[in-house]
Amino acid sequence: MTRSHPHFRIPDASIRLDSMPAAGRELDLVVERPEREAIASDLGITAVDRLTVRLAAVRFRGGIRVTGRLAALVVQPSVISLEPVLQEIEEPIDRVFLPGSEKPFAGPANAEVFVDLEHEEIPDHFDGNEADLTDLIVETLALAIDPYPRAEGEALGEIGDDDTEDELPFAGLKVLRNPEDKG
Repeated sequence: MTRSHPHFRIPDASIRLDSMPAAGRELDLVVERPEREAIASDLGITAVDRLTVRLAAVRFRGGIRVTGRLAALVVQPSVISLEPVLQEIEEPIDRVFLPGSEKPFAGPANAEVFVDLEHEEIPDHFDGNEADLTDLIVETLALAIDPYPRAEGEALGEIGDDDTEDELPFAGLKVLRNPEDKG
């Protein structure tokens, strides 16, 4: 995801491995207005009126596993009438972060390789002792947003898609068809 704000971070949306308790750490985030406006701008929607995230992070295979829930209220224009449409979002989060960045080579022989057969996603990576969860939050929200929002009761027929059979683009071709051409 390319951001218009290259150093955008949600405050307190990071976890340090070196100071994480053995039982893990919980994060309860209420994203403030300036960050919500930046997210709405990046996602190309009208507004993010509310964004709360509850996460739990535990140590997992040298990295961390983050689980939780994202709740949001977004506003975007209807694809039919361009009137504002509100969408309530409740989305689960479950992601693994491993230290080090992805390497373009296979690595040394006999290296341990992490394969999670229960999930289709490959783990994310972080550098240093801190995993910034801003991208995880924005990505989860972006994937949950309805790509074709419509106000309740709106349908495509309302915009003049009520063509009769004689008005269809290829209706004139019927006269060229021979009766014996059934096929």
